[in-house]
Amino acid sequence: MQSDISVINSNYERGTCKMSEESHLTLKSLREQVYDYLRVQMNDGKIRPGLFLNLNEISQELGMSRTPLRDALFQLESEGFVKIYPRKGVMVNTLSLEKIRNIYEILGGLESAVIVLIALRFRESDADTMTKCNAMMRKALERNNYATFYSENLKFHNVYLELSDNSDLLEYIKIHKERLYDFPRNKTFVKEWELHSLDEHQTMIDLFRVGDFNGAAEYVRDVHWSFSVQERFIRKYYFAKHTELDISEEGQA
Repeated sequence: MQSDISVINSNYERGTCKMSEESHLTLKSLREQVYDYLRVQMNDGKIRPGLFLNLNEISQELGMSRTPLRDALFQLESEGFVKIYPRKGVMVNTLSLEKIRNIYEILGGLESAVIVLIALRFRESDADTMTKCNAMMRKALERNNYATFYSENLKFHNVYLELSDNSDLLEYIKIHKERLYDFPRNKTFVKEWELHSLDEHQTMIDLFRVGDFNGAAEYVRDVHWSFSVQERFIRKYYFAKHTELDISEEGQA
């Protein structure tokens, strides 16, 4: 199987063979592939927050010009992952406590708005799916499998989020969650926090089942995505030493 870099290289070579509409589409694909490559590097911790990127090194490693790299970096900057400094370079943004507070406020406001708007579309079967996700999350915690917990957590929220037909809003939510969880993806977690999340999820399910969508929206905004309510867990998860955290089974040697 070809590596990510070799796939990018081969696509790049094909894209330079002829100046045509097909070539234009291949170049667009290049930008997307470079973007994905850089995101994987950040998620894996190979590109660290607070450091400047070596663009020449990345360009040489990928075996291509800096044009698709530049375009991918513009997208990453628009999403808040990097900051481009003219005549200085590109720095990977750190996730500060203030930034986390802002993201929580944004996500709380957006998810609560979605809940109100999708009230007429929500069905009992959706609540059943959320219940199954919560059960899978609990089983994952029992095995200290944070990767599965994380995946099921996203599915839980997506049950009601994907009832919205506002694709721009959903993309905005997705990007901000990625800023919280994929920067890089931790192999450690705070088990007490996740157990609290399960209880909060159950409260949300109960509100959905009785048709109290305004109450569910307020609970998501004022509890589940409340920075002040979650702050003690946030400080531990993002800023404590790894030795103070629980280790996911996939992060163990």
